[in-house]
Amino acid sequence: MTPKTRSRLVLLLIFAMFFVSFGVAFFLRMSGWEPEVTRNAGELLDPVIDLRDLTLRHADGEPYPWQPERRLWRVVAVAPTDCDASCTQMIDLLRRVWIGEGRHAERVHVLWFGEIPADAPIFRALYPMQRDRELLARLPDASAPGAIPVYLVDPSGFLVMRYTPGFDPGGLRRDLARLLK
Repeated sequence: MTPKTRSRLVLLLIFAMFFVSFGVAFFLRMSGWEPEVTRNAGELLDPVIDLRDLTLRHADGEPYPWQPERRLWRVVAVAPTDCDASCTQMIDLLRRVWIGEGRHAERVHVLWFGEIPADAPIFRALYPMQRDRELLARLPDASAPGAIPVYLVDPSGFLVMRYTPGFDPGGLRRDLARLLK
């Protein structure tokens, strides 16, 4: 084999590897294949739930502005009506997640729907909100007794992820860190 033939063969192999990978990717996409394991800790909601038409209110009755131009992510937590120690613990976990975001923490609001216990740690991004029946009707599994479900809302106002009660707060922090980049 001459050096010229060998060079052409190497070039053809490089092109073949490039186009075969596209062919495999196209086949997998068209066949509907999806990986079984994902990197996110929360459960992706498909389809996403549109919350933009809701007028959420702070605990004092003032409307909460969506402000999509600020690119804020919202962590929504719905507390049960008779909640004390578990709510204090959840608020502390959400505070730690918020602190863990570091310089990106200013782009995260924690919306707490329900009463905040007196001994709960208060932090700047925690917004006590009025319970909203229409919101609760749209949230999947929001009315589970004794549980505190947590949801992630994107900057445009779409509910995109759900975290089941007992979730790993480190997973929520990693998901937020990935989304805030």
